[in-house]
Amino acid sequence: MPGRWSATEFEESMTRIAFFGLGAMGAPMASHLAASGLDVTGVDVDPDARSRFSGAVSPAEAELGAADLFITMLPEGENVRDAYERWILGAAHAGAVLIDCSTIDVETARSLNAAASKRGLNQVDAPVSGGPEAAGSGGLSLMVGGRDADVALARPVLVALGAKITHFGAPGSGQAAKACHNMICGITAMAVLEGFALAEALGLDLAQFYQLCAGAAAQSWTLENRCPIPGVVPEAPASKGYAPGFAARLMAKDLRLAQAASEAARQPAPFGAEAARAFSAFAEATGGNLDFSSYYTRLRVQPDDTGNDRQ
Repeated sequence: MPGRWSATEFEESMTRIAFFGLGAMGAPMASHLAASGLDVTGVDVDPDARSRFSGAVSPAEAELGAADLFITMLPEGENVRDAYERWILGAAHAGAVLIDCSTIDVETARSLNAAASKRGLNQVDAPVSGGPEAAGSGGLSLMVGGRDADVALARPVLVALGAKITHFGAPGSGQAAKACHNMICGITAMAVLEGFALAEALGLDLAQFYQLCAGAAAQSWTLENRCPIPGVVPEAPASKGYAPGFAARLMAKDLRLAQAASEAARQPAPFGAEAARAFSAFAEATGGNLDFSSYYTRLRVQPDDTGNDRQ
């Protein structure tokens, strides 16, 4: 791909990467960078997560002072703040590059950037979209916020991780873009799941209905990658017991972040608010560890013992 930095060029720069967070997205991202020939140390507080990446260590065991670049891919803003304050800011040498690929709130992203800048570090927020498959192949989309000079330094790693890099502007703007993006995803998911629930209730052939939607105005990424009917799309989570590509609890979290951004901007987002409420209630009731498309099982109307329909 034009503009992509090769592994050889990266190795010649002597850049060493400390990758914090080896979860469902972080592990394949770190593995992809390592498979590309880059010098990556996986770091995670969880021993089970460390087992996903060869040679991974705890933060206490990592030689963080030797790292030139730090990537964080962690669940919540508080986790990123903790990693920065406990491990990264104090260990990183002046001029090091910090890339936060987590999905967190805008204000935390801005405050972490300010803290890094005060220490002479170059920091950008770069949340991602695309799921574990794209994470493992370098096909992610990255939404980037940060000063132009900091983004320029981070870009070689960003293009190694993603097929589409969009720099939206000042620090925090990457997280702002991700909040808007994921709100659209959540609202679209509700439409797809409710549409299939209604189609089933009306007795339609659901495979035929999928083919209709995939070739008509209802087509979407969610439809084609998260069709909720087992067996219709073989690679969709529904066909694998709803094993998560993107867990319902994470969808709920991201939609709550979008609502926080909506409230801060004083811009109502009523459909986003309803999607946040629905996925949050579902995740709380079920644990939210299955794919978000498993919400379909909550929507389906099934007959009770009296022959009446119930949910």
